[in-house]
Amino acid sequence: MVDVADLYFNTPARRKFLKSEGTEFAHCDDVFRRVALARPDVALQLTHNGRVSLRLPSGRREARVRALLGDDFLAASRSIEAESGLLRLTGFASLPAYSRSSRDAQFFYVNGRFVRDKLVTHAIREAYADILHGSRHPAYVLFLDLDPFGVDVNVHPAKIEVRFRDSRAVHQFVYHALNRALAASGAGAGAIGSPEEGTDRRAADPSPAETTPRAGAYPAPGHPAPPQQGRLAMEPASRAYFDFAASARPEPAAGFVATAFAPRAGAAASTGPSPVALPTGDLAPPLGYALGQLHGVYILAQNESGLILVDMHAAHERILYERLKTVLDGTPGVQRLLIPAVFGVGTKDMASAEEHAELLERMGFEIGPAGPQELAVRSVPALLAAAPVSELVRALLSELRDYPATEVITARRNELLATMACHGAVRANRNLTIPEMNALLREMEATERADQCNHGRPTWTALSMTELDKLFLRGR
Repeated sequence: MVDVADLYFNTPARRKFLKSEGTEFAHCDDVFRRVALARPDVALQLTHNGRVSLRLPSGRREARVRALLGDDFLAASRSIEAESGLLRLTGFASLPAYSRSSRDAQFFYVNGRFVRDKLVTHAIREAYADILHGSRHPAYVLFLDLDPFGVDVNVHPAKIEVRFRDSRAVHQFVYHALNRALAASGAGAGAIGSPEEGTDRRAADPSPAETTPRAGAYPAPGHPAPPQQGRLAMEPASRAYFDFAASARPEPAAGFVATAFAPRAGAAASTGPSPVALPTGDLAPPLGYALGQLHGVYILAQNESGLILVDMHAAHERILYERLKTVLDGTPGVQRLLIPAVFGVGTKDMASAEEHAELLERMGFEIGPAGPQELAVRSVPALLAAAPVSELVRALLSELRDYPATEVITARRNELLATMACHGAVRANRNLTIPEMNALLREMEATERADQCNHGRPTWTALSMTELDKLFLRGR
């Protein structure tokens, strides 16, 4: 027990710097919470003016985090467990859907001591850069353990700042540990299902092999022949789905008439749902199979656990963004336009197109003047072949006009690609066929960070059968 009394008895000069009683107690409460998170094995109690403000029994770290940050934080967080040499990082990091307007839910500990370190803060911010809007802040409770000789704790009077002897190694370790945990899609990580079934949304990250579709996993026996379909936005995902489905089709059981998976020539497109007997266990894809569309915006799908709702624009935007990042590092595929897209622009856009012609060509755009105030686009990146060309090019020229080309390629490269992906993704009110929807679901399962779009919005959510039963008061 620590008893503090007459703290300012002999130091009246300090007393005038105190704020109101409520403000000073709030500071004490913050210190108490930091200590409590560091030592869940110790029972703690905070008393103010004879009234118990917080009582925390000893227990596991997860229970202590739940008591101080709430169930919402744990439900929307990923468990972090990473180790490399003498460095070990554990704790919880929130998904972008739980982002905050302030940094009030950020707790970082080095060898059990709460610290605020610019290097660590930068590493964490970089890990969230692709999935969190710039004005929002992540929430986390993270514990870094390392050799005590690898950190100098005597650089701040309150010991709240530290200096790492190998700061670059610590930065890279924290960044990559968080980046891997946040990059794993909830669909690929098996985070779908009701709590009663023992499914944990903070499951450990899957290996790359586990996030890609498995041969023989789908389609289900008895799935009807898919109709003739168009392309899903700009990607040949539907054709890939048919090819994969044909190769993965299980052998029909005795007396079962197999249906061909290849698209039938001349068949009419249909988005109507068909009854499907879902495979179980390891054979079931995490996001299940599409049932239909809701108002041309959301995809409804069924998996083993219940209902999956997918924002098709947000999901496709993330898929395109991840592919564009990969493509820009190499030689992008180019789609030449049969008829050049000609549109009017202002003087600044004309100058920007001429100044950055080489950069635009590296990205897959061939743009040239078609008149005094007109531009002609003759080719675009293959991934964005069906995007609204004039809208996309105007957005890119605006980015290039506001920022130097070197900064766009380095510091702002991802923001530029996010703009391209947003304009290239399938739009609302676009009617998709059942095979196109299934193709999008399979792409999501194989894409990193597919749980959020480029702006930090969630791309899908799940309603388990238990939750649906509660909505309709079944079993009462």
